[in-house]
Amino acid sequence: MGLSLSAYIEELNQRSDLIWPQPPAAVPLKVTPSIQPLPGIKAVTWSVYGTLLTIDQGELVQNHPQKMRMQIALEKVIKEFNMWYSMTRKQGQPWEGLLIQYNRIREDLGMRGSKKKGDFPVIDSTTIWKKIIEKLQQKEYIYDVGKYGDLDEYSAKIAYFFHANLQGVKAVDGARDTLVDLTMSGIRQGLLADGQIFTLPQLLDSLQQQGRFASTTEVLSAEMLTISYQQQVRKPSISLYDFAAKSFKNIGIQPKEVLHVTHRLKDDLGVAKRYGFRTALFAADKNCCNVKGSDVRDPQYQPDRLISEISQVRQIVMQ
Repeated sequence: MGLSLSAYIEELNQRSDLIWPQPPAAVPLKVTPSIQPLPGIKAVTWSVYGTLLTIDQGELVQNHPQKMRMQIALEKVIKEFNMWYSMTRKQGQPWEGLLIQYNRIREDLGMRGSKKKGDFPVIDSTTIWKKIIEKLQQKEYIYDVGKYGDLDEYSAKIAYFFHANLQGVKAVDGARDTLVDLTMSGIRQGLLADGQIFTLPQLLDSLQQQGRFASTTEVLSAEMLTISYQQQVRKPSISLYDFAAKSFKNIGIQPKEVLHVTHRLKDDLGVAKRYGFRTALFAADKNCCNVKGSDVRDPQYQPDRLISEISQVRQIVMQ
């Protein structure tokens, strides 16, 4: 067994030869927070990318609209994992050939559809890179199994490295202290989020930049984690919210006793609202949250609370 994802990320952090992209500076939104206490809240669920973690585009993407971003990330992957000697020689730059292969696999996975009406398939980044590595292995590609682990573990590490070079992330101001304070006050916490296999280790790494933080288990309950790659569907899939609601009921918490915090209005908050969750819209950064006042006032999307800082969740749920 190779390094865990968390250990791998920590090892990367120790290197001086790597330059990581940074998320864009926040563009403040003009909002008036609504942070009056909500009685009866026993738990909080969080969206990750765009809510707990600042990221350009407001979400994790697999095909960045800026082609230069794709080029840089793919070039770094080729170099980092010594792929060049096993790649098919074609006209153009190596990254261009890899991009064609990457997109072909990504599009194929996206066309497989979902089993239930109202669901949207998630594309597993680990699977994309696993298929790419399997192709390279046909040309005698080898890697350090002792360090990276089996093919699935290796593919997950490549997926993290690629995405970390595609989109920079950092924990929003006050995220670590807010999560800790809520836990200390007896508020249970979980995730209801789009994410990949590396999302939790990436969240942990980002939170550690704000202070000591040994593990996400310090603040997130394992039975309250609903992440898209595990369920094989992404937001706004009904199965994702149905699974989350049932998970809470299994531990004696009703959806109305859960506050879901997200920066995404129509394709996240609105669905959680239909399933009975209480909701808070995190409207702090125009890069992540792009909403209109008319949408916020629409009864089917109107959040129970509106926050401009993550720390304001404490005032809403800590009685």
